[in-house]
Amino acid sequence: MKVKYNRVSTTQQTGDRFSIDTEKYDLTLFDKVSGTVPFKERPKGKELVKLIEESNVNISLYVEEFSRLGRNTGDVIKTLEWLDEKGVNVNIRNIGLQSRPNGIKNPIWKMISSVMSSLYEMELENIKERTTVGRQVYVQKGGILGRPTLSVETEIDFLKKDSIQQIIKNLKKGFTIREICKIVDCSNKTVIKAKKIAIKHGILLL
Repeated sequence: MKVKYNRVSTTQQTGDRFSIDTEKYDLTLFDKVSGTVPFKERPKGKELVKLIEESNVNISLYVEEFSRLGRNTGDVIKTLEWLDEKGVNVNIRNIGLQSRPNGIKNPIWKMISSVMSSLYEMELENIKERTTVGRQVYVQKGGILGRPTLSVETEIDFLKKDSIQQIIKNLKKGFTIREICKIVDCSNKTVIKAKKIAIKHGILLL
């Protein structure tokens, strides 16, 4: 059984870049969640875990690159080790690497997967550092962070945001505030605000 797993970090991103993959799969899973969220805690990640645990067929898992599995080296390696224990052949499309080609363990798989996962985690830290420095430089030059002065956002406009729609959707599914923060990559304050306003407008029930 061929399964494709795709992931983007935020609700503002789309899966358009995955459309260049024209290969046929038996199942395609798509998560909109931060790469820092452990694989087994993601909505579609949980679905894949359940499939692997309960299925009696051989599964080949395809991902575009190691970073789609996660941005935390420890979690990615832990996930890959679990997949290997279950006999899943993991295919990394951007470098043409397989963990179990023809059902036989790839001798260089463990080394390359560890190195690549570390590089992706380092890349994430570099992005965070550049963002922080950019914000500091912007403020030093007189820039103001946050919403523009005197701007007023109505509750209806707030509820129309893609991220808020995702929050409400997950609230309806019964996810906890903490779980939603990880899934949508937002703060507790945002989830609580979205819940309060959604209840006020009858979108959510008490």
